[in-house]
This record gives sequence, C-alpha cells and structure tokens, in this order.
Amino acid sequence: MRPAQLLRAGCMAGTLAVLLAAASPRAAAQVREFHGDPVPPEVDAMYERGMAFLLATQMEDGTWPAQGSGQGPATTAMALLALMARGDCPAHGPAAGALRRGVHALIGMQAGDTGFFGPTMYHHGFATLALAEAYGMVEHPRLAGALRQAVELILVSQRENPTGGWRYQPTARDADTTVSGAQMVALLAARNAGIEVPDEAIRRGLEYFAACQAEDGGIGYTSAGSGNAVRTAIAITSAALAGETDTPLVARATNFLAQAESRGAHGSTGGVFYHFYYAAQAWFHTDMDQWRAWNAAQIARLSQIQHRDGHWSERQGPTIDTAWGLLSIALNYRTLPIYERQ
Repeated sequence: MRPAQLLRAGCMAGTLAVLLAAASPRAAAQVREFHGDPVPPEVDAMYERGMAFLLATQMEDGTWPAQGSGQGPATTAMALLALMARGDCPAHGPAAGALRRGVHALIGMQAGDTGFFGPTMYHHGFATLALAEAYGMVEHPRLAGALRQAVELILVSQRENPTGGWRYQPTARDADTTVSGAQMVALLAARNAGIEVPDEAIRRGLEYFAACQAEDGGIGYTSAGSGNAVRTAIAITSAALAGETDTPLVARATNFLAQAESRGAHGSTGGVFYHFYYAAQAWFHTDMDQWRAWNAAQIARLSQIQHRDGHWSERQGPTIDTAWGLLSIALNYRTLPIYERQ
C-alpha cells in the first residue's frame, strides 16, 4: 500500500464519530509509514517546529488567525493541510484534536444555501481542497456533504463562465489563472477522494491555462503574456494532477519555470511562500530529479529563515506562510492523497 493508502486505512480504523466531536484528552498513536526517499532529519525538525507553532496558535473556535482582513477559510484550510501532510488525521496523531476542531470550524464557514466558502473563490478553492484531503483520510457524512456542495459550486461556476476558468466570485464571467488553479487542484483532489468530477470540467480548465500560455512557456494572469513563475507552477501542478504531463503545455511551462527559478524569480503578488507551495508540487509531479535538487535547496532556504517558535512570515502573515512553507517540504512524506505520484 502507498503512504496515503496506509494513512487512510489507519484513520478509517479509528472511531469515525470523533471527526467532528470535541478533542479527546489523549491522542491516538500516529499512523505513518514511508516508501521512497528517506526523509532528511532536518525536514523532520523543521516540520515539528512548524507544527508546534500552528498548534499553539489555533484559536478556541478551531480557526487560525489571518493577517489584515481577519479570519478566513483559506488560512484555516492551509493550516489543516499542513498538519495533515505529515501523517496526522482527524482520528489519529498528536494533531488529531486540532484537526477535528479545524474541520468543524471550516465547515461552519460554508454558506449553507450555496456551499460557498467566501469571501472569494481563492478561499473557496483552498477550503474545498482541505475538505477533500480530510475526506480522503476519514469518511464522515457531514464532511462528505460539505465537500460535495463545495465541488458543485465550482462546477456550476465554471459551466456558466465562457472562459472555462474561474475568477473571484462564483458568478464571474471572466477568469484568471491563479483563482483557476485553486479550483482545479480542489476538483482533482475531490476526484481523487471519490467525489464525481466530470472529465469535461478538467479539460476546460486545462484549455484555459493553454490559452494563457505565451510562446516562452510562461502562464499569464488573464491572457497569454507577462508570465511569471508562480502562475506557471500552478498550471503545471494542475496539469500533472490531471495526469496530463506529456503535453506541449507542460513541456514549455517546465522550461519557463526552470529558467525563472534560475534567475531567482520566486516572488509574486502572493509572496515567495505562495510560489514555494506550488513549485514543490510542479517539480514533484513532473521531474523527480529536478524535484530532488529543488527540495534540497528548499530545505536549506527554509532552515535559514525559520523563526525560533517555528513560523515563517513574509507577505501573507505567519499562519498561511508557515503552512505554505511546511507544505513545500511535505512531499518528503507523501502522506496526503494529493501528494502521491500520478
């Protein structure tokens, strides 16, 4: 069995009713087994410090604090993903109680009538992804219902959008590649967890990325032009998770990403940690030799700038930047279902 399958088997063996219940006073033994490259000890050390920071900063209502505009589904979703990515799940592991509270809080942010995790589709995509990964580990009727409703909103939004992509609001008729990437990864994670997602939705999403690719391989924001590294990594990740790696889109995009990173072009309006989150997945799912080199450099980068309390913070605030930092090295564990090699 693969790591993610073993994790799900261990979580399913637990008491499923505890998923959305209060935290038990004593967490069950963590279920972890790894196949593949050995996990560098410095990754374990960094991850433990980062997890400790996230566990210490979770709020009483189960959410995590966000910077600027206050709490939001995306911040809580990313914290949940980072905690799950090392091998904990809502039924097992030192973080099980925090995960149960966080999943419960995340579902509580969903609009009951529409299934929308506002205020924007960024939040919605990341929240749907977190629910999909949780559902991929532990089945629960309430979790399944929330996930299906969230997926349906993404599908309806795309069907009513002539571009085949997504923008900030579900009713938008235009699109951009960053918001579209969040929806694509969420749909692919949900499909991986057993939720029905039409092939047509994935095809149209990939066609939108292709329409935004310039001759140099870079992916633009709303059209083909002014490509940057993070948008290109988003497109690669979406295509790879769909099993579409042997395509001109990916070939040209990986070439652009390699050149951009060689120039140190890691930043974007979302910040360098946003780039790290997607670039790790892009290389892991397309070129293991490139990923190993990228991963070694990433471990060195992060180890130099991690704060003593375990957090990282650059542009989006300590919670989500820490979560993105952890997720950029979580592929060393490969326990999240979406972090399996396609």
